Amino acid sequence: MSRYEVYLGLGSNVGPREKFLASGVAAIKNLPDSRIVWVSPVYETEPYGKKDQPSFLNAAMQLETSLSPDDLFVRLKDIERKAGRVGGERWGPRELDLDILIYDGLVFDKDNLRVPHPDMEHRTFVLIPLRDIAPDLVHPVTGLTVTEMAQQCKTGGRVVRSIQTLRY
Repeated sequence: MSRYEVYLGLGSNVGPREKFLASGVAAIKNLPDSRIVWVSPVYETEPYGKKDQPSFLNAAMQLETSLSPDDLFVRLKDIERKAGRVGGERWGPRELDLDILIYDGLVFDKDNLRVPHPDMEHRTFVLIPLRDIAPDLVHPVTGLTVTEMAQQCKTGGRVVRSIQTLRY
């Protein structure tokens, strides 16, 4: 059975944000044929896109899994639903947001899943936590490392390291 190195983005800006992130990590830990390798520190970040909403808590995770991109995506969306997330406006508030950022260097575009995650190279709330756990990870389309993308990112917004940590 093949094992794949996957990087996920995690976010929450509704209710007990820390609790939603922690429940997401716990649920991911229980995915079949998967192992959490690393979880970044948590960052408090400004909302992206729709600005008139509470600030987010964001983190990144490295996951080793044998799940296919499609299967992993379906399971992550199920974890979001169980946390209370329902369809809403684009870039709107959410209890839990789980995104596949990079899946073992794969470039994939099918239905609702695009990997690497679209525009991740323009989002400091993704790049800063990801840089903490994978500074030399190369984006399979741009060819840039996470560190290089973070240094070049101009569409920032406030990203402040929190005292929160996520146990796994």
